[in-house]
Amino acid sequence: MGIRFYIDQSTDRPHIENHAVHEDEVEDILLKPIEDRPGVDGARVAIGRTRGGRYLKVIYVPDSKLDSIFVVTAYDLTGKPLKAFRKRAKRSL
Repeated sequence: MGIRFYIDQSTDRPHIENHAVHEDEVEDILLKPIEDRPGVDGARVAIGRTRGGRYLKVIYVPDSKLDSIFVVTAYDLTGKPLKAFRKRAKRSL
């Protein structure tokens, strides 16, 4: 399965780089998410921890025709959202 990234038109680079997230970190999350739930308009939201220890939230759209995933954005999970996620994750154990 391939992973494609939304390209920021102003930089001609993947949008995730605007949030200081690297492609390999997104792959870490998508390969083994701690939480993966439906988002808006067919998108999905994956949350997990990278090999480097960062908690990231990845917004993506599955594309079954191309057998790939289109990553819209990804960013650090911090503050209250991180605290809520940890609480949910603890309950599911």
